[in-house]
Amino acid sequence: MGIGWQQLLIVLVIVLLIFGTKRLKNVGSDLGEAIKGFKKGMNDAEDKDKPVERLKDDSKAENASAERHDDKTRQ
Repeated sequence: MGIGWQQLLIVLVIVLLIFGTKRLKNVGSDLGEAIKGFKKGMNDAEDKDKPVERLKDDSKAENASAERHDDKTRQ
């Protein structure tokens, strides 16, 4: 038998009495900021991988343009 909604309500009331609404609000906002920071860190890690691919593409384009330039100067 699991915890019912009545037991959860009693636990919630006890937690509110012990910590108060202000502390619970602070804990909630701190938790939200931590999750936001974690997501940003994950996105930054993905973004660090992308420039390497861009650099490879740019170097290929530069090599191709350099080859074309060499071909023009030889003629």
